[in-house]
Amino acid sequence: MSNTAASDDEVFKYFHDVKIDHDNIAHYRGLMAKKLLINRCDDCGNWIYPHRPLCPKCLSWNVIPTPVSGKGRLYMYTLIMQSRDPDMPLTEPIQAAAIELAEQPGLRYLSRVVNCPVEVLAHDMPVALTWIEENGRFWPVFQPTGKAHG
Repeated sequence: MSNTAASDDEVFKYFHDVKIDHDNIAHYRGLMAKKLLINRCDDCGNWIYPHRPLCPKCLSWNVIPTPVSGKGRLYMYTLIMQSRDPDMPLTEPIQAAAIELAEQPGLRYLSRVVNCPVEVLAHDMPVALTWIEENGRFWPVFQPTGKAHG
């Protein structure tokens, strides 16, 4: 993608199979540019995810999509063993992880942990944002920081 922000039409076309609305379109526009944007209240500083137009802490409508540092900890994860598509059986479990972002306690982003064997995953493990490409789109994922894994 270029350095210019994608138009709404470009975002809808790129994420044709995702429910995009007024509250989350900036998040998806950021993903197109490999930026993880989370809504933040510009009045009280509270981070808001899932994306909402109103700050639940101070009730301000002054909510701004803001880049996060990409640092966090593995809050929890699960392994999904059931394939969603009978024509594509799973060769390994699908991982779903909740990453607690460093910006605020309780601010959790759903993603995956990569570059780490499943048996090494651990609660509170430090992770950092990275990106993977799947089916022509970039997605935010996290990988362990610190000592080498795997």
